[in-house]
Amino acid sequence: MDLNGLKIRILGAGIGGLTAAIALRQRGGDVAILEQAEAITEVGAGLQVSPNGVAVLRALGLEDQLASRAVRAEAVELRDYAGGKLVARLDLGLMPEDARYYFVHRADLIDLLAGAARDAGVKVRLLQKVAEVVPGSSPVARMANGAEAKAQLIIGADGLHSKSRSALNGTVAPFFTRQVAWRATVPNTMDHGPVAQVHMGPRRHIVTYPLRGGALVNMVAVQERQSWVEEGWHIADDPNKLRARFADFGGQARAVLNAVSDVRQWGLFRHPVAPIWQKDNVALLGDAAHPTLPFMAQGAVMAMEDAWVLGDALAKAPDINTGLAQYQQRRQDRVARVVDAASGNAWKYHLSFTPVRMAAHFGLRAASILAPGRMMGQFDWIYRHDVTTD
Repeated sequence: MDLNGLKIRILGAGIGGLTAAIALRQRGGDVAILEQAEAITEVGAGLQVSPNGVAVLRALGLEDQLASRAVRAEAVELRDYAGGKLVARLDLGLMPEDARYYFVHRADLIDLLAGAARDAGVKVRLLQKVAEVVPGSSPVARMANGAEAKAQLIIGADGLHSKSRSALNGTVAPFFTRQVAWRATVPNTMDHGPVAQVHMGPRRHIVTYPLRGGALVNMVAVQERQSWVEEGWHIADDPNKLRARFADFGGQARAVLNAVSDVRQWGLFRHPVAPIWQKDNVALLGDAAHPTLPFMAQGAVMAMEDAWVLGDALAKAPDINTGLAQYQQRRQDRVARVVDAASGNAWKYHLSFTPVRMAAHFGLRAASILAPGRMMGQFDWIYRHDVTTD
């Protein structure tokens, strides 16, 4: 179908919403983003853009901008918690040259995408808090202040608490995974190299990697526990409490923990993949359709893949609803597999019975030394998947 002049309204100016706006605008859509915040900003967090996400940015003409703001990753290192001893190393250099992997500050990626969207002619409307989405031949987004935004297509990129998702699927309560996470960035005074380090301990793990040319280190720490905190990224916690919970961690993990001065905490909840992603000229994208736990570093990348496929499916279909149906068909199985992999990954880092942990680490070390290519190859189904050539 011809997207020229198609009136598209995207709810949410996060990574998925901005990527979708660029992809649809490049195909001729009349695209506006409705964002509830007073500015398009992100705070203190890093993320990983694996090769499947880089492929999307490359197709949109944005890879060079990403490379200028990010750290190119060389490896993923699995380390024992106590002294930081190396258990196994996944050498990202074993992937083809075009399969690049980056660490980037979320705020820098948002800024890159927002600038590209505006340059492409996407309209951004701030302070637009959506109260309700009404699907139909001319779908409507109703604002909390009573205003209405009408369109030919509404895309819900409005995150975990999506109004679009509830309009299509009703409300389903998530369940607590009995895991709590902390996020912080610190100055890179410990000379952290261009690798992601996973420090594995009993019922806990810490992931660290550099940002902004190596000036900062991003840290995500996860602990299993019965009590929980509310869902969200911006709950302040006491850095000393964080250090106490990981007091037996050594190596570079200890240096990062000691440098934390401001930390945010959140409970990890499991949301089911939405059964209905599209109906009556309304579509879901990213976390609104398929929230994922952070244990495969694929949440942002899956939203970027969604955005490309959505634009491609609409452009190739005879009408909107056929395009939306093909979008869900092309994405649903892959996303469900990634979500399941992320949900099942944490226990591998959290082995608490010492003999089992030692045996597992021995096996990982042997595989890393004897068959490094095969060890990397187990992730090809994620990293080497390129939605832009599908």
